[in-house]
Amino acid sequence: MHKLHLELQSLDSATAMGLKPQEYEKVIEIMGRVPNLVELGMFAVMWSEHCSYKHSRRALRQFPTTGARVLQGPGENAGVVDIGDDLALVFKIESHNHPSAIEPYQGAATGVGGIVRDVFAMGARPVALLNSLRFGELDSAHQRWLFSGVVAGIAGYGNCLGIPTVGGEVYFNQSYTGNCLVNAMCVGLIDHASLAKGKAAGVGNRVILIGASTGRDGIHGATFASEELSEQSAKKRPSVQVGDPFMEKLLLEACLELIKDKVIIGMQDLGAAGLTSSSSEMAARAGTGLELDVARVPRRESNMNPYEIMLSESQERMLLVVEPEKVSIVAERCAKWGLTATDVGQVTDDGLLRILDDGEVAAELSAAALASEGPVYSPVGAVPAWQESVRCLDYSTIKEPQDLSEVLVALLSTPNIASKEWVYRQYDHMVRGDTVILPGSDAAMLRIKGTQKGIAMSVDCNSRYVYLDPYTGGAIAVAEAARNVACSGAEPLAVTNCLNFGNPEKPEVFYQLNSAIQGMAAACNALNTPVTGGNVSLYNETKGQAIYPTPTVGMVGLIEDIEKRVTQGFKNEGDTVYLLGTTHDELGGSEYLKLRHGLEQGMPPQLNLQLEVHLQKLLVSAAKQGLLRSAHDCAEGGLAVTLSESAISGSKGVVIELINQGALRLDSLLFGESQSRVIVSVAPQDNAQFELLCGGHNVPCQTVGKVQGRSVVVRVDGQEVIAKTLGEIQKAWREAIPCLMSQ
Repeated sequence: MHKLHLELQSLDSATAMGLKPQEYEKVIEIMGRVPNLVELGMFAVMWSEHCSYKHSRRALRQFPTTGARVLQGPGENAGVVDIGDDLALVFKIESHNHPSAIEPYQGAATGVGGIVRDVFAMGARPVALLNSLRFGELDSAHQRWLFSGVVAGIAGYGNCLGIPTVGGEVYFNQSYTGNCLVNAMCVGLIDHASLAKGKAAGVGNRVILIGASTGRDGIHGATFASEELSEQSAKKRPSVQVGDPFMEKLLLEACLELIKDKVIIGMQDLGAAGLTSSSSEMAARAGTGLELDVARVPRRESNMNPYEIMLSESQERMLLVVEPEKVSIVAERCAKWGLTATDVGQVTDDGLLRILDDGEVAAELSAAALASEGPVYSPVGAVPAWQESVRCLDYSTIKEPQDLSEVLVALLSTPNIASKEWVYRQYDHMVRGDTVILPGSDAAMLRIKGTQKGIAMSVDCNSRYVYLDPYTGGAIAVAEAARNVACSGAEPLAVTNCLNFGNPEKPEVFYQLNSAIQGMAAACNALNTPVTGGNVSLYNETKGQAIYPTPTVGMVGLIEDIEKRVTQGFKNEGDTVYLLGTTHDELGGSEYLKLRHGLEQGMPPQLNLQLEVHLQKLLVSAAKQGLLRSAHDCAEGGLAVTLSESAISGSKGVVIELINQGALRLDSLLFGESQSRVIVSVAPQDNAQFELLCGGHNVPCQTVGKVQGRSVVVRVDGQEVIAKTLGEIQKAWREAIPCLMSQ
């Protein structure tokens, strides 16, 4: 072996890079010697939680990952599902939490850039972006700065790329005060023949680095994302990458052109851990080795050493494997798009990742050991000592409000329920001209050009539910994301998820993680929506205090005829309003309980998965038959808020007559968040057919009122309990966030 020209590293160095003592010993055992600086840095980033999932890998095996439509499950850059006619969806969601907490604009922007590259690395044209954002309460100037910066970063990057940002969710809770969450999802479209994989196959094939030059930004970003935030985190701004969306657009077009012309053997984004992760993962997937010479890597900063080059997370770079005779084609195509393409190495047959620096060996280690042989732990879970106390809710101490109309207006003004137009008006959601359901409805929808088909997308998670009961909360996250898609008339197909939790080495946090995964898996199995991939983001803590457990679910669905799509707004005067599902005395975890009584406790609403399956099949069938004028999931704020949102969206009033007869508390009836409920409106001439369909699907169906007038009026047992004009509720709902952000 060539002489290693960088000094060997000690345990102290390993610990400083985030490796545990036993992990350092395992590195020595694998290598048969003490690693040098480059090698140790490469192991540190690849064996970080962010890259290796060492504390979550075993728990993740509980997810169903196969199905009739799954073409690619976990293990590649993104998941792929078949949608017929030789077409497929490519999609994934990932986090960029820690960078966004330190530098919100660039953290969010590069989160978008990274997830887009994961999708086009598979050969797919990115067609939509979504996001899930969590912050502390907006009465804090710092939180408003974070919120504003993150939204601007998402808009600045996505708009420049020409990819519509069509949906998402935003939540505010004190648990995110020290650790905001920024989860970005991308959906792409591909024909089966163009599907690409991230493999370094073919001994002797060349390794080509294309795109932006390499700088010192993002070094050890993966390990930064695998530790708790602290007062020292701001000093790690170099771990936050800087994005260039215009470069990414050129890179996207060049890569898709090369894939279309079958020039590429394998391709992978240089994301977390940069050149180290892309090279080792591509080699490990193919069972090969790679030899790279970092002296050939184009750099934008002087005097960069092999350690910095291998760990840099500079954005807008891709690693390609091509046959030697096609290197010139790659160079020509890249030049056409104003990109550099540099031959930096070759595929070998020895399974080693050999890093040269102008011919001298700087590192030599097993590619498989880096990418797939890291430590796997089995953390012990334990129910938190506080869990039982927060689940207790003494209803006798909760006084029912006298003015229910006032409560409704207050709920519509809470940032978690209020209009998110302040956010999505900054996004270009119409670029490419395929968006047929805009942001603000239950699910976004795009047409697929050349067909009658459409794709529906939603992201969802009620983290308060997960905090109170991880299993139930995890199941509800999947069910509600699927229900949102079904409300649009589309059949839910598959899931990508981003599991945002605290430190998994703490038994109470691992209990939350494992239990939430169990609940999510149960819902995925029941709804036949397998998990095709995603991201685990752990160590979301500040000063030892974890965020609310937040397993964000991204759901994709398919509608065969976009003309049968359904939105949440009421449509025509005189339409019949139905409540599907059953309301129970369930106030635990509700927005009402938090707003009115300052409580985040109780058991979350229970979920009947069998009823959920029946309900979603009914919604898809009713939409297909053209029976639904509108459909809107009952979620945060309960029945009264759902009715108000449908009225606001459709600019139509509604008069509701409920029969209760003392069965439920009025606040439970109106503001409780019982699951598997949907408000739909149906043309009067279709009532009989719709009711028959509900009976055939075993879904409870109750006629509750009509679309009429210019107010939201709710009567219970003949007594008017809510009466507000459309203007009043719309003002409260629409102005809440802009007013808070103008402080």
